[in-house]
Amino acid sequence: MVEIIEAGFAPRAVDYRDGWDLQRRIHADVVSGIRDDTLVLLEHEAVFTAGSRTEPADRPRETATPVVEVDRGGRITWHGPGQLVGYPIVRVGGPREVVSHVRRLERALLALVGDLGIAGRRIPGRTGVWVDGADRPAKIAAIGVRVERGVTLHGFALNCTNALAPFAEIVPCGIADAGVTTIARETGRELWPERLASAAADAVAAELAGVGA
Repeated sequence: MVEIIEAGFAPRAVDYRDGWDLQRRIHADVVSGIRDDTLVLLEHEAVFTAGSRTEPADRPRETATPVVEVDRGGRITWHGPGQLVGYPIVRVGGPREVVSHVRRLERALLALVGDLGIAGRRIPGRTGVWVDGADRPAKIAAIGVRVERGVTLHGFALNCTNALAPFAEIVPCGIADAGVTTIARETGRELWPERLASAAADAVAAELAGVGA
């Protein structure tokens, strides 16, 4: 069983540090066994988050948007209005299970965008969900996770109706030879994060149902 928490959507988007504090509290409860596996869904106020492998050249040169150092893997990305962020805080065992957990999230997001008529795919050697563009692939969903004491932190970011300009300020996820896209761009429909939260919860819960079975 996965508990679902919808922590806040526009116009009440969640400050990143507040969301991080919420993650840590839930993580402690899941580790101690007093809470079931939990999926937090929300929309963040605009922020860049820099993972442990972020290079100086990846970072924005001049920006009013805060840059927060985080303890997940990967490099730098952006979160903000119009993007659905999900934090599955679930028991997986140990750090060796990170790859399997990422693959489950990819399958869930592929199913979600597929139901919207988007032909998403994986790219070998890269995480996330991708869409083929005219000249290069574009990422529609990013994934970055960490396992601590057998329970996951961080998760995924699905581009719904968000602006793409912030990604031009950075090298998103350290990948310079690909683009970024949104559900709105691919479908011509403005499907805001709050509208997709229930479908995202169902897709992720379905993938997590077999973990530990």
